[in-house]
Amino acid sequence: MTEKRSSTNSYSHILKYTGLFGFVQMLNIVVGIVRNKCVAVILGPEGMGLITLLSTSMNFVAQATGLGIPFSSIKRISELFDSGDATALNRHVSTVRSWSLLAAVIGLLACVALGPLLNKLSFSCGDHTLHFILLAPAVAMTAIAGGELSILKGTRRMKELAVVQIATTLLSLLVSVPLYYVFNVKAIVPVISLMAMVNLLPALVVSLRHYPYSLRHFSSAIGEGRQMVGMGVAFTIAAAFTSGGEMAARSLLSQFSDLHTVGLFNAACMITFTYSALAFSAMESDYFPRLSAASHDDVQMLTIVNRQVEVSLMIISPMTCLLVILLPVAMPLLFSQQFVPVVTMAQTTTLALLFKAVSLPLAYINLAKGNSRLYLAFEAAYALAYVVAICHAFLFGGLTAVGWAIVAVHALEAAALYIYANRRFHFVLSRGSVVLLAIIIPCLAVAYFVATSPIG
Repeated sequence: MTEKRSSTNSYSHILKYTGLFGFVQMLNIVVGIVRNKCVAVILGPEGMGLITLLSTSMNFVAQATGLGIPFSSIKRISELFDSGDATALNRHVSTVRSWSLLAAVIGLLACVALGPLLNKLSFSCGDHTLHFILLAPAVAMTAIAGGELSILKGTRRMKELAVVQIATTLLSLLVSVPLYYVFNVKAIVPVISLMAMVNLLPALVVSLRHYPYSLRHFSSAIGEGRQMVGMGVAFTIAAAFTSGGEMAARSLLSQFSDLHTVGLFNAACMITFTYSALAFSAMESDYFPRLSAASHDDVQMLTIVNRQVEVSLMIISPMTCLLVILLPVAMPLLFSQQFVPVVTMAQTTTLALLFKAVSLPLAYINLAKGNSRLYLAFEAAYALAYVVAICHAFLFGGLTAVGWAIVAVHALEAAALYIYANRRFHFVLSRGSVVLLAIIIPCLAVAYFVATSPIG
């Protein structure tokens, strides 16, 4: 058992699964680039801004009502899968599906009920209440898809999961671009709903091949799934804080300026955080289960954290330098010439990835330890700081200042998490991480000042 645990926590294991999920993410990104480019050219910044406000609001409702099932169910499914108890596994899969259906109903009703409020919070002019109400089925399908994907992750069907993700991305391209081309902004709401269906159907088809669809009796599902849902509540609320912060920041930018500004802001964030996700894509599927398994052994747990930080830094550092240098060329290629004014903000925001490579592995410690209140406190503080910093920065210096505000918030988050881990668990960055940072920071500083200078 010790040898097996050592193997699963080795650098080779971390690199293997980071590479696997990163490769899948990269394939998705390539197709996503084509889709975003087409949508940006067809709809322009205003259309992109409208898509952003509607989709972020929908994601906020979906995460707030999802009961944490896509996250919390993975651990138990994985344990039952390893035990070889097929009867117990099938029973728990039915429990997960029952709770996912309940979450879908709650999400649908919440989206309908909150339509007027979401309209007031998101738009300074015009009535988009009907748009939010029509997105209710998308929220429901998102909840069901989350349960099906957790089944695939928990039963280690990584190849099939990769096929599902690739199929989803390709289908989203085939669905969205023709509709936007024909109907322009009128297609936004139907496309968002169809995208939710595209996320659901491939996952459902694959999972049904292994586990026929069945539901538990309500009382049985409530009893067996209570612990699963309880574990997911902290993650759900934290995700709601994050999504709420994202939605609030974009909504306030819309209030202070217009949809054009929101579209530019979203493009800058998308090209940095979304396209860098391949470096962090293994966190939930591989890193968190390993960290949870070692949660009763602080020495082993902190070793896992340090190794994850090192690998994250090794992967993110060259990507960050390349993004900073190539963004002046990449931005118009990935979107359009209308998005060139936001290049400087995107270059600055990219610097935040260095801090995220440190903070993200540390953030999972509280979840692995079951310290849900502390995890929520950190996430709430981050969301509040994010919104306040972006609003003040925009009023002070426009989108360029917003980029520096995002960097500052991520730096503060990494510092706070490190201080907590150090005082609570005596965590200290490994020598390897310190050496990497000593090399990365000067190189990144040189790349940034060269790329943003008038000559560069």
